[in-house]
Amino acid sequence: MENYPLPARRLVAEMAEKAAADPSRAIAYQGAPGANSHLAALDYAADCIPLPCFAFEDAIDAVRDGKADRAIIPIENSLHGRVADMHFLLPESGLHIVDEYFLRIRHCLMAVDDSPVKNATSHPQALGQCRHYLRARGIQPVSYADTAGAAALIAETRQPGEGAIAPHLAAELYGLRMVAENIEDSDDNMTRFLVLAREGSMPAPGGPVMTTFMFEVQNVAASLYKALGGFATNGVNMTKLESYQRGASFSMTEFFADIEGSPEDPGVDRALKELAFHTKWVRVLGTYRQARPRS
Repeated sequence: MENYPLPARRLVAEMAEKAAADPSRAIAYQGAPGANSHLAALDYAADCIPLPCFAFEDAIDAVRDGKADRAIIPIENSLHGRVADMHFLLPESGLHIVDEYFLRIRHCLMAVDDSPVKNATSHPQALGQCRHYLRARGIQPVSYADTAGAAALIAETRQPGEGAIAPHLAAELYGLRMVAENIEDSDDNMTRFLVLAREGSMPAPGGPVMTTFMFEVQNVAASLYKALGGFATNGVNMTKLESYQRGASFSMTEFFADIEGSPEDPGVDRALKELAFHTKWVRVLGTYRQARPRS
């Protein structure tokens, strides 16, 4: 908790106390009170108790340790791509993806007074999503651990000319003046969140579902082509495929993938078995209801 600026620390203590009293309703998220993940938790489950955590690992640990029933974690943004580290943290967490949620991102510039803003502090993702606005006005971006935490820092230091980019909720919580609203570079700025829990579950029949999994290919020619062939031949729609390297050798290529369907579907079952045959390992992270149609 000491990592938060003082104005955020007080709110974190209050929210943590409420979550401790009823962990079955608690949803852990990364960031200070007022962050986009805070908004996502409230929008996803209006009756939840949001539990702020300083780092993604802390939010995951809160679920593993029983301090929260679920965690809501951003996985990708429509403007700025995937959220760093999540592809490494998810398979190691031991948690299961049980749902997804999409949040329309609206960034606001806020400050302590009406002095011209020279520097804007925020999370690198938010700064990247507002880079055209900042460049056009000669405002210098300054990276910080999270958006709302940046707002709390500005509220604590109270330096004229220093601003923060954060959701509107942060301005309300920390008593900051709103300089400009909706400053993101695109009207279609959406972040996809994954909801994690200790136990996985299959969604009830009756609607489209997603399955998320990871795998590592064999280091032989055409290994990826062979591994993915089963999805085409079985008519399984793959909506996401991302590669990344683990370790310093650059020889272990791992993939993060989303498909439409459930392992209980015959076609998906056959495709996953063929994938397992052509790869070193496959790890299914969860099957859950689609929050938005993919096709």
